[in-house]
Order: sequence, then C-alpha cells, then structure tokens
Amino acid sequence: MAAADPPPPLPFRTYEEYLGSQVTARDLRYLESEAVGRQLVELGFRGSGNVLRREEFEARAAAAAGLTAAAPQKSLASVGKELKGNFLRALAEREEANRTGKISSIIFIRDRNSRRQEVSAYIDYAHRLTTDDFEVYFSGKKRLFPRNTDLSFYNWDRNVSTSNSSPNYQVIAENACGLLFKNKSDRKIINVDPKASPGDNTTRTPVETDLYLHVVIYDHIVRRGT
Repeated sequence: MAAADPPPPLPFRTYEEYLGSQVTARDLRYLESEAVGRQLVELGFRGSGNVLRREEFEARAAAAAGLTAAAPQKSLASVGKELKGNFLRALAEREEANRTGKISSIIFIRDRNSRRQEVSAYIDYAHRLTTDDFEVYFSGKKRLFPRNTDLSFYNWDRNVSTSNSSPNYQVIAENACGLLFKNKSDRKIINVDPKASPGDNTTRTPVETDLYLHVVIYDHIVRRGT
C-alpha cells in the first residue's frame, strides 16, 4: 500500500510570520508594537478563525517536511467540560495562557456572600489556578468567589478590606491613582480604575454574567526580557 503524500508546506517560514499575517493595520494603530499584536493573535484576541498554537504549527511544519512530531499534551481543567455562561467560557479561554505564563489575568468579582453581604475582590487567576481545583468551577459544582487572601478584598457592608501580594503581583494600595498592581515579571503597572487606561500590554474586559453582580477581567501580556 502506497504511503500517503506529505501535507503541502506551510506558506510561512516561522510561527511569528504566521501570527504577523493576522495583525491588521488597524490593530497596529492601537497596540504598542507588532510583537504585541502577534501575542494577541496567539491568545485568540485578534485574528480570524481558529489560530494554530505553536505546537500545532510546528507539528504541521514537521509533517510537511516528512518528520514526526509528538502531539502536545493537555492538562487543562476546562477541557471536556460543558461550560455554562460567559464567565466560565472567558476563564476557559484564558486558562492555558495563564498556566504557561503568556498572560497574567486579574479577575474582579463583586457579589453577595452567604450572609448577603456585598463583597468584592481582585483575584490573581494564574495563582488561583495553582491553589484551587478548577475542575469543580468549570463543571459548575462550585463558584469561584472572593477571598480575603486575594490581591485585594473588600466587604462593602462591614467596610473591611485586605491586600495581599501574590507570586505574580505586588499590590500598591496607597497611591494617588488608586489601587494598582505591579506585575513581578515585567514590572508593568495594571491600573484597575475603569476611567483610566489599564496600562501597557493590558486589556480590560467586562463580562456579562448571571453568576455575579459584576465581573471584569484584566489581561496582561507578560513581556519577559530576552
């Protein structure tokens, strides 16, 4: 039986070329650089259609060259779950990138606790992924909820607040600009004031959901030195 023909070669020499082909002139007007645009395409925030991951691109390139490449292994808590609602889908879209350190997301949640007190917190998503079992969140068995150990926690009824730095962020609470978070990898500042810019390489995304009173996700693309 004749061997199957190898797939045709990809029209891009590198993965960066592939990502760059999906960055538009309009994107470049609003972004810091083309490199940031490529990162947004890779994370699924820009571009059209399903974007190949680096491992998939390299596997296809290797197959086209007549080589073999192992399929990437996945160990994501969201895989195979029936994701109900915008909030869980938003978390699932960001899970892998936060686990690998490509982005560092801060999740703002405001809701009422079991005593009907209004509470809110800024949650370091990547850190929570290492401490919590997200299988129960993505399956809908439990809800991700504010804790007084999060980056910033506030009980609106009792007027009680706490601040805690995490492995990824330093909390800057006493500041004229309000509450700020400094990323420990690239030292960039994330400003959570909705009337201000969120900062370099950071986007602010409100999430419409019935699970909580208010949700906003801040996605920071981590720029590590080379």
